[in-house]
Amino acid sequence: MTQDTRPRGFATRAIHHGYDPMNHQGALVPPVYQTSTFAFPSVEHGAACFAGNEQGYIYTRISNPTLALLEARIATLEGGEAGVAFASGMGAITATLWTLLSPGDEILVDTTLYGCTFSFLHHGLAKFGVVVRHCDMTSTVAVQRALSAQTRVVYFETPANPNMRLVDIRQVAMLARASGAITVVDNTYCTPYLQRPLELGADIVVHSATKYLSGHGDVTAGLVVCDAATAERIRLEGLKDMTGAVLSPHDANLVLRGIKTLALRMERHCDNAKAIVRLLAHHPLVTRVHYPDLPDNPQRMLALRQMKRAGGMIAFELKGGYDTGRRFMNALQLVTRAVSLGDPETLAQHPASMTHSTYTPEERAAHGIPEGLVRVSAGLEDTEDLLADVEQALAVAAAGMPSESAAA
Repeated sequence: MTQDTRPRGFATRAIHHGYDPMNHQGALVPPVYQTSTFAFPSVEHGAACFAGNEQGYIYTRISNPTLALLEARIATLEGGEAGVAFASGMGAITATLWTLLSPGDEILVDTTLYGCTFSFLHHGLAKFGVVVRHCDMTSTVAVQRALSAQTRVVYFETPANPNMRLVDIRQVAMLARASGAITVVDNTYCTPYLQRPLELGADIVVHSATKYLSGHGDVTAGLVVCDAATAERIRLEGLKDMTGAVLSPHDANLVLRGIKTLALRMERHCDNAKAIVRLLAHHPLVTRVHYPDLPDNPQRMLALRQMKRAGGMIAFELKGGYDTGRRFMNALQLVTRAVSLGDPETLAQHPASMTHSTYTPEERAAHGIPEGLVRVSAGLEDTEDLLADVEQALAVAAAGMPSESAAA
């Protein structure tokens, strides 16, 4: 029989890569190595493992077979050499940046960031002498002007959380590399199914695997993908010695399970998001919808270049600001009021009072987060049920406004 040497597709690799049941007594599902430490057949073997001269598992804070399979699988899906698993997305982000940066270095970041990332940069890294600078990375001209000889890392999300701004990965990565900086992209919103930053020139990809990669809302996890040498640095410095943000084998197994259905789920998330966007785009209470492939989105062509589809995340602004956003949220019946994203359940959150409440009102305004902004993670429910719930919640929110404001 001739061996099939064709490159395997995305969904096939998500299910099969790195695991052969015949090497595990025929077990179709990979075993969970629920152990903290590993035994050595001899002192000599143990010494060789510690010295890095032989392959072997020592302690789960460094590596574990279940985690290693997850790391290999996300690496192949992102098109990278190696992956590192963490206990949360913030564990992945903090361990990566602690590894790459030293006092006196500069990190250049986008104007809009996830609230906890923003807090870590300003309440963590800045305290230890790292200079944190923001610029509008939707403009490559602004990026080029902001880069300096001290810039070691360029960091951004695309689409950005929560307002869906896009950054041109290829162009920004090219500018960063020419300046001697490393480009780190948070790819949580898209997953490698919709977007692969490494193929566009980025150096490192980070994920909150809590979200779409796990896909079931029952685990917190983080992942990093990059070249093998950098991954080893992040593992031994940022993970082992600096944060200890170790993913448990059981949780790694849950993420592996989720990744098997990632391709199917992402298609459904995208379909439901697109249907909700159509409703919002023509509703009188909605002043603006942020979604990558809307015809009037000035970044639409960029989305078409670097994303397979526009994703399952939606942001929209309501007339009346904070109070209207609160009424809309409280009126939802099927859609769940919750932070996080990428679950089977459709989730809605109000950034000004929830994920970005760590920002001052002035900071929210400066970073593009209006008081009436609502973020929706489109789930996997029947589309008609979701549309009915969003429509009735908009009607309740509108009814609570002064008549002249609602009609304006």
